[in-house]
Amino acid sequence: MASGGRAKMPGAYRVWLGGSALSLVGVQAMAFAMAWSAAGQGARFAALVPTAIVLPRVLLLLVGGAVADRFGVWLVLLASNAAMVVVTVALAAVAWSPLDLRLPLLLTALAIGTVDAFQLPSSGSMPRRLVPPGVLARAMSARQLVGQFALFSGPPLGGVLFGMAGLAGAALANTATFLAMLAVLLVVRPAAEQPQDAGPDCEGPPAAGSDGGRPPNTGRGHRPPGAGVAHRRSPVSAGLDGLRLAWSVPVLRLALLVTGVAAGFLLPVGTLLVPLLARQRDWSASATGAVVAAMALGTAAIALGVLLRGGSSRPAAVAAVGLLVAAAGVVALAVARAPLPAVLAGVLVGAGAGCFATHVGPLVLAATPLTHLARVQSVLVLAQSLPLLVTANAFGLVVEMVDVPAVLFGCAGVLAVTGLAALATPTLRGSSSPATVRHSNI
Repeated sequence: MASGGRAKMPGAYRVWLGGSALSLVGVQAMAFAMAWSAAGQGARFAALVPTAIVLPRVLLLLVGGAVADRFGVWLVLLASNAAMVVVTVALAAVAWSPLDLRLPLLLTALAIGTVDAFQLPSSGSMPRRLVPPGVLARAMSARQLVGQFALFSGPPLGGVLFGMAGLAGAALANTATFLAMLAVLLVVRPAAEQPQDAGPDCEGPPAAGSDGGRPPNTGRGHRPPGAGVAHRRSPVSAGLDGLRLAWSVPVLRLALLVTGVAAGFLLPVGTLLVPLLARQRDWSASATGAVVAAMALGTAAIALGVLLRGGSSRPAAVAAVGLLVAAAGVVALAVARAPLPAVLAGVLVGAGAGCFATHVGPLVLAATPLTHLARVQSVLVLAQSLPLLVTANAFGLVVEMVDVPAVLFGCAGVLAVTGLAALATPTLRGSSSPATVRHSNI
């Protein structure tokens, strides 16, 4: 394993991470309650709910990243969490009423996706803003760990809350976590507005996988597109700079392409296909939540290992192997006939996803100029969301014609081919640890 340093992460980052963990637990609890309610309306409607989240996210992500880079991530995060308080309270009120839940579920999903378009790029840039480059890999792993803790504890909690108080109970629990996150943001504001730099030596080595060429920000004479005029341009034009920058750096371009394929065929496994598989095989809500939680447990185990020992010196290779492991887990999930084997398969899926996420994420973040952090993060989320928008709807339609295991086998095949292709790509195969990539705060 490569170095990640043993320096302690700053207190502001630990405070923010704790608030994020609490908020994510609430988010996952409500997400499971929404998915379970939607699955009860049939496969096609179950696919519409994640689509309603992803569609506005895809349309507004580049704008959200540009707004964050222009006005500051702290203000964007504050507004996003306040908006989610309103959304969750409204969902709870409607869930308690005798109204048909289908339209409220779709409207809530649209609101979540809209807020996500602004919140996700800002949140994704926070590790780079709150910690020094030497511990970035460990900080990202810590964030991955709390995210997987939320995925592990959120779905079972959502199942319990749904059984006790219905969708309204899960929504109100989520409201409380957003209120707590608002308080955390007030504490970390000063640190969040002062991004960490790599130090005075801005003439660092070329970005990993860039074939010897520097990314646009590594030299004093190389400024990213629009770095000096972003404040004078429209959010859409400034947002496109992140897309141009990501495409201009080979390691970013290839990592984002692989991430897109992985997202389209791995993310729907837990969010859509597992609930549909459970409905076909008459598993309970709590048993289904345990399968989703097992995926989070597998990912958390990998994230904990990276947090304690540091990331690999060949992150792209580990990420590619992770896709192969995840593919094997999806196959095991497809053949599982009872919840217990499905839980074990879920651990394998999560472990593969963890290898992928904990090594691709820091590589992308470290190769990004400080001036474009939120914008490139918006491209990263876009690379995950756009394929998901297509595959989630396609899977919803296909499941009405074939059994869920057939779709799972197809996902496993795509993941395996993508992992093998990534291993065979010289740019990714030869990429080095993100800890060696340094940038100037232009």
